[in-house]
Amino acid sequence: MALYYRDDAVQVTSDAIHAGGRVVALADVTYVWHERGATTLAVRGRVLGRGVLVLLLSLPPLVAVVCVLSLAWSAQDRGEWKLALIILAAFVVIGLALTPFLEVPLGWLDRSYERGNRVHELWVQHHGRETMLVRTPDALRFGQIYRAVQRAVEQQTDRR
Repeated sequence: MALYYRDDAVQVTSDAIHAGGRVVALADVTYVWHERGATTLAVRGRVLGRGVLVLLLSLPPLVAVVCVLSLAWSAQDRGEWKLALIILAAFVVIGLALTPFLEVPLGWLDRSYERGNRVHELWVQHHGRETMLVRTPDALRFGQIYRAVQRAVEQQTDRR
């Protein structure tokens, strides 16, 4: 027996799919497909959080550009370029020093895209009935499960 995927709630082997307390023998599966499910509050929260994070990451550079333009404008009026260049150099040094700290929020943003923005459902047809086996808002996990089921069904078909 080959194990294609396993987590706390789902297990896909060469013999059966165990999900949500159900066990479906692969020999009985005639068709496998996926659908988009209704959006949940968790998915909407993830999309909203992603938007807020993008906004928070975008605002500091925009504020810096406005400050630099304002500084250049006032330096031109006053003729004090030396002070303006010192302030600009300080902005650049501080910006470069803070760049490594962007790793954390950019990592959060990456993970939010990996998890997706939809609810995914895995359906199978067996014994003439359509049964939903998995429903998850985690796109990465769903993709792993769906691919494991595809491999298991392909291997089952090759054996026949």
